[in-house]
Amino acid sequence: MAAVSVHKFADCVTCHAWSPDQSMIALCPNNDEVHIYRRSEEEKWERIHVLQKHDQIVSGIDWSSRSNKIVTVSHDRNSYVWNQETTEWVPTLVILRLNRAALCVQWSPKENKFAVGSGAKTVCVCYYEQENNWWVSKLIRKKHDSSVTSVAWHPNNIFLATTCTDGKCRVFSTFIKGVDTREAGSGPPDSKFGEQIVQLDLSFCWAFGVKWSPSGNTLAYVGHNSMIYFVDDVGPSPLAQSVAFRDLPLRDVLYLSERVVIGVGFDCNPMVFVADESGLWGFLRFLGERKAAASSAKSGSQFSEAFGKLYGQSRYGISNNSVQPSRLHGGIHENCINCIVPLNRKVGSKVTRFSTSGLDGRVVIWDLQNQEDLLDYL
Repeated sequence: MAAVSVHKFADCVTCHAWSPDQSMIALCPNNDEVHIYRRSEEEKWERIHVLQKHDQIVSGIDWSSRSNKIVTVSHDRNSYVWNQETTEWVPTLVILRLNRAALCVQWSPKENKFAVGSGAKTVCVCYYEQENNWWVSKLIRKKHDSSVTSVAWHPNNIFLATTCTDGKCRVFSTFIKGVDTREAGSGPPDSKFGEQIVQLDLSFCWAFGVKWSPSGNTLAYVGHNSMIYFVDDVGPSPLAQSVAFRDLPLRDVLYLSERVVIGVGFDCNPMVFVADESGLWGFLRFLGERKAAASSAKSGSQFSEAFGKLYGQSRYGISNNSVQPSRLHGGIHENCINCIVPLNRKVGSKVTRFSTSGLDGRVVIWDLQNQEDLLDYL
């Protein structure tokens, strides 16, 4: 099995993040707290800190790998940056200037900025002002028509991709004078903060879980219509592919390499998508299964058959006593997977170990070193 360890920390886990050495994990047990656990010598997890500052559910956590800082966002419209001083974690309030919930957060590759998506149709790009000793934010406004569900930094530390419940994926420039420097390959030399580089209208439903490939040449995001989208040459003339699958929608994705993407969501089992040598993407299999998926033609007939059954049930009231999807596909999670995090976070490197958390309160660590059918793509 690809899953190497399973830990149940709570009845429900909203989000989680790992310390730089993976010896500690920070998670939200579906409330206004952040719990930090440390792995003991007996391979048991001990809760050592409880971060209490938010007033509502913590919706996003990210732990920086260089500076060892934790950033959290919440439905209370606030964000805090936590610094470890001796044995305590000290919070610093970030001025977001939001009138709706903060939904997601991610540190930039250089960790001199972080981005916050919100229900206010706004993205906050936050940076530290040394003179005033606080974190401030610049807002990308009037670009989104609904809630921003996820954010993802390009490896160049300038471009930021977002997904939104208006069904669109957008890429912005976040260049901040005095914080960023112009480097070769970091995008248009005259791009200004908040400038929209491209808008992708591939999905006609809610969009989630955008991620860049390790090289930054490709991005992927998912729609609530059981489709995943891959975009090459992000810019004025992007090249896009869409892959439809017959299972439940995804919520988040992760690039393991330029040719492997893992998707997680309502099917309670990670899905593996791979690209062939010509760059054509397709669904391979569920990670809990050893047998490869059927051909695309067969998948199409299965999709038609499934749609026919669904149509018949809704029209004639036919009941279906089939097992839950997680049991059908041999999944370890028993509820929706809402978060996937890499365990080796070096920019541009391949990923073979990652973790997932879900509404069942479990955090599962996956290792693909022994998955022979995936080694060729990694």
